Amino acid sequence: MSDTHRNLDEVRRAKADAWRAAGHSPFGNDTGPLHTIASIHTAHGDHDTATLDGQHAGTEYRIAGRLIAVRDTGKLVFAKLRDGTGEIQLFLSARDLGPAFAMLKELDLGDIVMAVGRPMRTRAGELSVMVKGVRPLTKSLRPIPSEWYGLGEVETRYRQRYADMIANWPDVPDVFRARAAIVKALRAWFDARDFVEVETPTLQSMRGGANAKPFQTHHNALDMDLYLRVAPELYLKRLIVGGLDRVYEIGRVWRNEGLSTRHNPEFTILEFYQAYATYRELMDETEELVTAADDAVLARWPKFAEGRTFTFARPWRRVRMLDAITDALTKRAPALADVWAKGEGLRQWEAARAAFMAADGLQKEHRDYLKKCSTAGELMFALYELFAEAHLTDDYRNDAGDKSVPVFIVDYPFDVSPLARKKDADKQVAEYGDAFPVTFTDRFELFVEGRELANAFSELNDPDDQAERFRAQLANREKGDDEAMDFDADYIRALSYGMPPTAGFGLGVDRLVMLITGQKSIRDVVLFPQLRPET
Repeated sequence: MSDTHRNLDEVRRAKADAWRAAGHSPFGNDTGPLHTIASIHTAHGDHDTATLDGQHAGTEYRIAGRLIAVRDTGKLVFAKLRDGTGEIQLFLSARDLGPAFAMLKELDLGDIVMAVGRPMRTRAGELSVMVKGVRPLTKSLRPIPSEWYGLGEVETRYRQRYADMIANWPDVPDVFRARAAIVKALRAWFDARDFVEVETPTLQSMRGGANAKPFQTHHNALDMDLYLRVAPELYLKRLIVGGLDRVYEIGRVWRNEGLSTRHNPEFTILEFYQAYATYRELMDETEELVTAADDAVLARWPKFAEGRTFTFARPWRRVRMLDAITDALTKRAPALADVWAKGEGLRQWEAARAAFMAADGLQKEHRDYLKKCSTAGELMFALYELFAEAHLTDDYRNDAGDKSVPVFIVDYPFDVSPLARKKDADKQVAEYGDAFPVTFTDRFELFVEGRELANAFSELNDPDDQAERFRAQLANREKGDDEAMDFDADYIRALSYGMPPTAGFGLGVDRLVMLITGQKSIRDVVLFPQLRPET
């Protein structure tokens, strides 16, 4: 502790002793019933309550909160009090408080106090409380932060979220209130449609449900290694087999991956599964679900829509991955578009891969990515990620051209969709022609303003096909893929009892909150993001 902080600490502790001497515990715990500051504004915000030179009137209020500003003029003190619902000015005078007025000099910014008084307006017209009694409740032993400067303080904000919320009130608290409203709206949407909310294991004996590297732990009593789940998918589909035709879960998952503005090692996921539905029906439902969450937030905090560069106006765009690649290459790399044209590049995918790897301007990590492709489907997905995905915001706009629109990218290659249902052969031929060199799945991903938000597909319910895909995942593991899934024999057994035609959906709740509230980093919507230990 620096000398400055030590001196401030000593001064504040001395004031805490003064509280004790005056009969007030500096860490009290007895307020009795209280009113909220918001209730005063609601009741009197539009009323012309009396000014100082008139008679104050109205209900007597008991309020408590944190002192965030104090102006002492001698016989009068103007203070700003904040609780969880708002702020209001306190008007404190020696005439009204008598001997208790002297206690005000022992108060500091950040202290928690209780005040009793009636509403009034100052000559400037500000709604205030004319205080008849004041009582200190909790001593703040540290000065409250007032501002945060520069990038050097960003990590401090995340590490000391409590201080961040005090300093950046109400903006930071409003983000997390909005997050709660979003989760509530999601639940309401499902509950209104007879979905059953369930909880599935977060400690699992094998890796499955998504291609991701898990965190590993050990159970001492059972003497067995366990994994923190990377997704609840395989357990939720077991419930579909068991007869719960509509299930959903909102819960934490963990993935042992890098940190970025869009990635935190633990995050909140929404997954739902619906029997007798396809991925195409889920696109309609996704539009309803996301707009319901957005409406719930904007009804209370319209400020979050200010300056948006995207629109949720329906309908949203639905674009085949194949077409997204074609459009992107035609606009930005005509020479490569010739290689790609009419699927010829995929029919001779190794030669096409070489041509793309030789393209000007391709970074080394992108060439390495292409080099790892071992099938036409993997090459197709790589080309989508490298040439199309980064430009979805530019390529898909509203009619006015001033905002981007949400885009469903549909029909992913089977090679990168280990749990999705293959497109039925007759539909593949009808949509892509005979002998197209890639097998597609009934899958979509939703992108809004360039951010991947959701992933969904018609579920694979053939146990033999699923077993073969699990074996392929094990083969990938042997090649060094530490994100590959295990062979889940019990899940195969569950499918063997018969799973009805089903569609499944996963959405990153943190990313949805980022999108709706306009936050640039996932750390701004996670109360306590993962950080390195404090030195």
